Amino acid sequence: MSYCKVRQAEIYYEDFGEGKPIIMIHGFTPDHRLMSGCMEPIFTKRDGWRRIYIDLPGMGLTKNYNGIRSSDEMLNAVLDFIQAIIPDQEYLIAGESYGGYISRGIIQKQKEEILGAAFICPVIIPFLENRTVEEHKILKTDENFIESLSKEELEDFRNNNVVLDEYTWLRYNREILSGCKIGDEKFLNNVTDKYGFSFKIDQSDFLKPSVFLLGRQDSSVGYKDALNVINKYPRATFAILDRAGHNLQIEQPQLFNSLVNEWLDRIEEI
Repeated sequence: MSYCKVRQAEIYYEDFGEGKPIIMIHGFTPDHRLMSGCMEPIFTKRDGWRRIYIDLPGMGLTKNYNGIRSSDEMLNAVLDFIQAIIPDQEYLIAGESYGGYISRGIIQKQKEEILGAAFICPVIIPFLENRTVEEHKILKTDENFIESLSKEELEDFRNNNVVLDEYTWLRYNREILSGCKIGDEKFLNNVTDKYGFSFKIDQSDFLKPSVFLLGRQDSSVGYKDALNVINKYPRATFAILDRAGHNLQIEQPQLFNSLVNEWLDRIEEI
C-alpha cells in the first residue's frame, strides 16, 4: 500500500509478489479492488509474477489529480507511473473496461516494452452512442436471495448484472460498488467530455500473447466492436462468454481463471 507521485497525480497502488511485472488497470469509477478481486486468486497457485494494482486518478485513494481533464492526461499519468515504478523494464498489462482502453493507449505509446496484454470487457469505442451493445438481459435469479436486498441495492444489482445470486452480489458489492462509492463524481464527469483519446490507437499489430474476454450479454461495451480489432492482435485469444455481462470476471469465474492462466502460460513460453 503506497503512493507514487507523478506529474499530474499521486497514484495509490498495491504491489504483490516478485517476478515479471503486471500492471493492473481497473475501469471507470471503481478502484483497484475490481482487478485484485479477480486476479489475485489466480496467483495463489502461480509464482514469478509481480502484480501492481493502481487506482486511476479520480478513483480509489489516488489524490492530487485535479489538473487532469481528459483520457490523454489519464494515460500520461499511468505511463509516468509505470516509468517510475518499473523503469525501463518489460511488463504485462491487464485492463478492465476503461482500463482496457487505457491499455490500448499504452500499447500505442510503448509497445516494445509490453510482453502481453489481457482485456476484460474492454472499451473499444469510447462513446456509448457509437458502440454496438447488447440488450440487457438477466439470465439467472435467486429469488430467495434478492428478497434480502434493499430496493436501491436490488435496482442497481439488476441494472448491472446478468446473474442475480448471493455469490455475484457479494463480489459485486466488495470489488466494484465499494470503489464506485468513493469515486470523485464531479472530476469523472469532467473527464467524460474528453473520454476518447485525441490520437489513433491500434495503428500497428501487437504481436505478443493476449486475451480478450468478452461478455455475450454485455450491455455496457458489448462484444461485437472488439471483433473489429481482431486482426491487430494476431496472438490474441478472443473468448465471448455466454451468461456474462460487463462483470464477466464475477459471473463466469471458472472460465475467467482458466483463460487468464492460459494467457500467462503462453507468455511463459516466450
